Amino acid sequence: MSVLDAILRVCVLRPDVVDAPNYASEGAAGLDLQAAIPEPRCLARGEVLRIPTGVAVELPARHEGQVRPRSGLAARHGVTLLNAPGTIDADYRGEICVLLINLGQEDYVVNPGDRIAQLVVAPVIHARIEVVSVLSALSSTKRGEDGFGSTGR
Repeated sequence: MSVLDAILRVCVLRPDVVDAPNYASEGAAGLDLQAAIPEPRCLARGEVLRIPTGVAVELPARHEGQVRPRSGLAARHGVTLLNAPGTIDADYRGEICVLLINLGQEDYVVNPGDRIAQLVVAPVIHARIEVVSVLSALSSTKRGEDGFGSTGR
């Protein structure tokens, strides 16, 4: 199966789902995920809310779902995802939920049907693991063991 032939099966789990995930435009990389909540919820400054989307998916084998923030929410309101990107494994069949965090200056109201995140379906490579017993068994590089901030200012 080529990437272009990948099929994402979507199950709508509850009646308060306004629309199943969909691409907003022909060139969109992510499918819009919407808040499947029965009434508006206030997301106070600094607060985290777990918002259900009302959908479960069956990802193609060797693919993952990356739950990513919506740039408009972040730019206009400071609302983003706590664990961005969140990963949905190909064998997960439960409801997709989104951890929204309000980093903005004002409270934000999440309304039923609001587009709150996007889902990008991406191929996954499973690496063959080879355990070595000493650090020197790993190939050397110019960077070596230099950590955080070592490649720039």
